[in-house]
Amino acid sequence: MSDQVAALREGRLAGARRLDLVDCGLTQLPREIFALADSLEVLDLSRNRLTALPDDFDRLHRLKVLFCSDNPFTELPPVLGRCPALEMVGFKANRIASVPARALPPGLRWLILTDNAVDALPESIGDCARLQKLMLAGNRLQSLPATIARCGRLELLRISANRFERLPDVLAALPRLAWLAIGGNPMNAAAENAALHEATLPHVDWRTLTLRALLGEGASGFIHEAHRAGGADASTVAVKLFKGAVTSDGWPASEMAACIAAGPHPDLIPVLGRVEGHPDGVQGLVLARIPAGWRNLASPPSLATCTRDIYADGWRTPVAAALAMAGGIASAVRQLHARGIVHGDLYAHNILCDGSGGALLGDFGAASFCPAADALTLQRIEARAFGCLLEELVAHCLPSADQAARATVNDMAQLAQRCLQAEAALRPSFDEIAQTLGQPTQ
Repeated sequence: MSDQVAALREGRLAGARRLDLVDCGLTQLPREIFALADSLEVLDLSRNRLTALPDDFDRLHRLKVLFCSDNPFTELPPVLGRCPALEMVGFKANRIASVPARALPPGLRWLILTDNAVDALPESIGDCARLQKLMLAGNRLQSLPATIARCGRLELLRISANRFERLPDVLAALPRLAWLAIGGNPMNAAAENAALHEATLPHVDWRTLTLRALLGEGASGFIHEAHRAGGADASTVAVKLFKGAVTSDGWPASEMAACIAAGPHPDLIPVLGRVEGHPDGVQGLVLARIPAGWRNLASPPSLATCTRDIYADGWRTPVAAALAMAGGIASAVRQLHARGIVHGDLYAHNILCDGSGGALLGDFGAASFCPAADALTLQRIEARAFGCLLEELVAHCLPSADQAARATVNDMAQLAQRCLQAEAALRPSFDEIAQTLGQPTQ
């Protein structure tokens, strides 16, 4: 019995707002949890052996967040639909094949069903008027219900690694959709395979790489600093080793394909080669080692902000630096679009900055190859993501008495609003966005 379970059963958690019963070997929910009904807001039941929740689970009337990842549920529990305060539901890596209509809470904002066996969503998804984030990568979906068009607040959607033969028409009707991942589906398999097998990217022998410090870990893999031996090629690099399993964004192979096909650009992290000969068959990329002093522009969204990045308290940037960062990123995305790729996760937390206007766009985990017929739709969706980023940069510009600087801020704010407008067809292309921000014509 875990310490938390023991404390719960002994009544030592009275008034708790959060309860973590992770990896406790649970096969059923301890009944003592209902003693917390008037306080509990966050409950994590991940990595247990649960297959059902009790029929009176809705007694937890203050519960806002529920995590049940890595359990053997085969159905999203219908009782969730009766939980009055529930906003975030996470059932990643279960065995869920069925999503009953009555299982969707009325206040749902964030639903995670990544890595399951779902082949259809209920029509009632359209009743989730507050839904902002929908994570469906790694399932068996071939279509989305037309009623999802009523989810007017939906901003982030992951349908990668499913069975879509074509882009769902309903996506074009979502006025706030900004971050979309569609890779690893039949509709873009040919383009991904071509990028992986026809690229001229150099192969780097694993035996020439010596891994050093871990620089970071994302959904799809680990990034290490590494020494690359080999005469004139000896250098310090970064090596990303992919995990291989489906992630919240999709298949790591889709990310690798997009990275390879993106090509060189001053505002993209340079890809130097592809790892060959790993003893465990792990796939990886060799990337340029970014100098010390560069940092992420922001932190990822929290449970509270849902779809909005978090900037450091008090962070401000000169107007010229904001303009340079925005222009550089727009130019990089323009190149991606020209190569038939959308980034899918155009966020400040995926941008490295040097503090003086230099910016590098990274993390291609949600990147997707565009089916030719849908390229314009997908690019307009990404324009909204850029509008969010530009709006944030404007909000964090240092005040200036300089008339030219103030005019620049005003122009950036107007461009942001054009990117954010609900009618996607009216949003500017990245050719226009980049040129407006002073980037030369390609």
